Amino acid sequence: MNDDNPDTTHRSLPINRWAKEDRPREKMLSMGKKSLTDSELIAILLRTGVTGTSAIDLAKQLLQLSNNSLTELSRMEINDLKKAHKGLGMAKAVTVIAALELGHRMMREAREIKEDIVRDSDDLFRYIGPSIWDLPNEEFWAIYLNQRNKVVRRLRIGSGGLTQTTVDLRIIFREALQYNAVAIAVAHNHPSGSLTPSNADKDLTRRIEQAGKVLSIKLVDHIIVGIPPEGKPAYYSFTEHGLL
Repeated sequence: MNDDNPDTTHRSLPINRWAKEDRPREKMLSMGKKSLTDSELIAILLRTGVTGTSAIDLAKQLLQLSNNSLTELSRMEINDLKKAHKGLGMAKAVTVIAALELGHRMMREAREIKEDIVRDSDDLFRYIGPSIWDLPNEEFWAIYLNQRNKVVRRLRIGSGGLTQTTVDLRIIFREALQYNAVAIAVAHNHPSGSLTPSNADKDLTRRIEQAGKVLSIKLVDHIIVGIPPEGKPAYYSFTEHGLL
């Protein structure tokens, strides 16, 4: 047996009977937090397992439920986690969800601390994506830029159901004029995870672009963000696909 691998060596043993260096808490103390796997970190949150299942195995089951994606796991509700295993109680489910939400907020906070410059589609995705990619309903946002491509304002223009939202062009350009923006970028999410633009998405993009030309305000990009089946947030750029 290989004592360095708790997955194979201790599969049938409770964690308190594992070698000390293999227990998640002890491993973090002796080797640092970076040494732990996702399942080991979640096991620390769970604290204990349930009847017939160790905390590590329970953590692995939760990850498997979300295709081994922490992003996908963070989108689940408390009842979804409780259904993953009959013995998983409310307290454990709440603890996991709370920890993942803190991670999500930390990511948004890190983005807000630095000066926000939108030079290309990747910048736009990093700027607005974390705020909308995991929402259960569709939202449409406008991002206003000055001559240095610095964000001077962002505004939620509309929110709707699972497949569409209402967008008022008058609101988009009223804000642009108020904040002396020379360019705008727009973004919306697809809760389904599909990043393919609909005909309505294409038509709206054309109308925004045309209205901007009248006011000498350039539409630099329109991105659709979401979490495809593979579980990693991604985006579709109208500019990159030659639609702007």
